[in-house]
Amino acid sequence: MSDQEFFTVNHTMTVNVEPLADELSFPSYEKFEGEIPAPFIVASEFSNLDLLNDSARSELKNSDFKHVIQLLDTQNSKLNLLLTFMLSQQDDPLLRHQTHSFGASQFTYISDAEVSLNTKVRVKLFLDHPAAAIYCYGHVSQIDATEDTHLVTVKYDLLRDLDEDLLIKAALFQQQKLLRQRSLNRDK
Repeated sequence: MSDQEFFTVNHTMTVNVEPLADELSFPSYEKFEGEIPAPFIVASEFSNLDLLNDSARSELKNSDFKHVIQLLDTQNSKLNLLLTFMLSQQDDPLLRHQTHSFGASQFTYISDAEVSLNTKVRVKLFLDHPAAAIYCYGHVSQIDATEDTHLVTVKYDLLRDLDEDLLIKAALFQQQKLLRQRSLNRDK
């Protein structure tokens, strides 16, 4: 993965962070891809299919096929519900945290436990929109400690390009949502 910087957006979502032993090294990229749980692969594929669905929907809107669009939306909702259930089975309560912010190059989360700088971690990020989950590796790049908690920054080290794109999409969605809300608040 390149060392690009992407903007981050403040947003809370579920993340599993598993610290790895100091002596462990990251797997090769091929081995990393091979160990990604099947539901994560399926979630990525579903998210890519959503792009095709959006294109088809806009073409159908132009032809005034409201009922077909409604059917597609219903089927998509069913698939997303099933996908969300499958992904929830991958969430480990013992490793669960909530993000404070995220982007396509890093995320931050709040931890009650002390974490060491440069600790290697295995990560599962559970995205709300698009409905997906991301399996990756990273390292703790920064720790901001307060009295009883730590704001931990994790930079990604092993992340598929497809998943980086999903993170960009998710961050843009949250940014657009925030901008729409600000616009509504201004209009009031």
